[in-house]
Amino acid sequence: MGPRWKGKGAETKALADPISEIVSQLQSSLVQSDSRALLTSSCVLLEVDAEQTDLLNRACFGRPVLTAEKDKQWFQLSMEEAFYLYYYLKCIKVIGENNREMNSGELWMYMTSKCENFPIMFKAYSHLRMKNWVVRSGSQYGVDFVAYRHHPSLVHSEYAVVALSDDNGEENGRLIVWSDFHCTLRLCGSVAKTLLVLNIDKCGKKATSPSCLASYNVEERTITRWSPQQCRENHTVATGKFQ
Repeated sequence: MGPRWKGKGAETKALADPISEIVSQLQSSLVQSDSRALLTSSCVLLEVDAEQTDLLNRACFGRPVLTAEKDKQWFQLSMEEAFYLYYYLKCIKVIGENNREMNSGELWMYMTSKCENFPIMFKAYSHLRMKNWVVRSGSQYGVDFVAYRHHPSLVHSEYAVVALSDDNGEENGRLIVWSDFHCTLRLCGSVAKTLLVLNIDKCGKKATSPSCLASYNVEERTITRWSPQQCRENHTVATGKFQ
């Protein structure tokens, strides 16, 4: 199942403005402005200027927050988005309690305390982001993420992504039996998406610090529903007579 572009010229527009370049521009802008984000209980709020607002929108990081402040713009980042900007792109600083800047270890421990499965979700998110896929929440489809080839205004999402780990498969409770696969595949087929399962192998590393991410291995598997119609010949099989 290939990309489904939205309207004429969408593919051309995407090729002329690759996601990798937009993210690079965003990274440079945030570094130059010494951007700081505020940590809340379930998300991270980033204060940005007009240029950064445009870049965040084009790169598909976070969502704008409506406020009464005309001279300020805030973006709400998910935990995965914030840690990706902080740890991999190194373009934001995160401020925690008592207006104190958090280091990578403190931020990692905070996020894993809020979501026990955060190491697996973040590894899946960063794995796709590093390949220049636009990654958004897949909760409306019953999966972890959906992956777009470019901005959602130009193309429909191509993959419905589920992140699994062998050592917490039973706790995760998904795609354990065949009926789970069947239901998920039927849903993906009805919304024209391919199911992408990312199996995260922790290689025995404990998630006590973000350095463990370098040891994690990711196995990609695309799973599609078999259709008998695709395997039938268009002509009648010839029969012969035996002497």
